[in-house]
Amino acid sequence: MGAGKSTLGRHLSQILDYPFYDSDRVIEEKTGADIPWIFDMEGEAGFRRREHEVIEELSALDGIVLATGGGVVVTPENRRLLHERGCVVYLWTPVEVQLSRTRNDRNRPLLQTADPQARLEALFAERDPLYREVAHHVVSTASGNLKKVADDVLACLASHRQG
Repeated sequence: MGAGKSTLGRHLSQILDYPFYDSDRVIEEKTGADIPWIFDMEGEAGFRRREHEVIEELSALDGIVLATGGGVVVTPENRRLLHERGCVVYLWTPVEVQLSRTRNDRNRPLLQTADPQARLEALFAERDPLYREVAHHVVSTASGNLKKVADDVLACLASHRQG
């Protein structure tokens, strides 16, 4: 959360002239409901089920830029599909940066808690190894410099195509 996946994804899609998909937005479009409502009505398990269906669909497309929700990696099948079907770049972001970027965002159900920093730390501890498992490349977004991060990701994509 707060890594800049959607912002960077939209930027990269313009540079690459590829369509951009944000898996969370696709879920919202398909259900006609926002993510917090889905969590309230179906719980995290219901949301993850919907998320998997969308990942299966979107990861089968060629020539796209895909930004996923932060928890996509908790589902083993999602990790497999993403790793096998595309070039996955893990946008590594320290917890302090995540916290500052998400502090006032009410559209993040997992952070609606008395101690969002502790929640982010727990999520990071759980998910970082999973991100690293699925990723072909790791790029830091801590600087917040969109051009630098985009250049780093483009370099990763170029090396992935050659390798």
